[in-house]
Amino acid sequence: MPKDDYIIVFNTCDSAEIASSIAETLVSKKLAACVNIVKGIESVYQWQGKIEYNQEILLIIKTRQSLFSKLKQAIQALHNYELPEIIAVPIRSGDKNYLNWIQSATLATEQNNENKK
Repeated sequence: MPKDDYIIVFNTCDSAEIASSIAETLVSKKLAACVNIVKGIESVYQWQGKIEYNQEILLIIKTRQSLFSKLKQAIQALHNYELPEIIAVPIRSGDKNYLNWIQSATLATEQNNENKK
């Protein structure tokens, strides 16, 4: 497994129900090993020419780069935002046992390729 295959994906949601649905779907489909649901964040952003302030829920998703496309599609299918935040950052280093767990808790690359057929 290339060490640059591990990533963290960030996604924000406006409700606990959407956040839980996305988290459960990603983990049950083995597109993510773990999703942390962080309630009570305040987001400030520009949308359609206005500055917006909203309470949101942050999802911190641990997965692999090779699963990003399918993970992104799953989030988009469940999300209620017109333009959901779906950004990934690489995990440059980490505890070897934890990274091995991410590997074992997510779809194998071969399974991922089989599902695309």
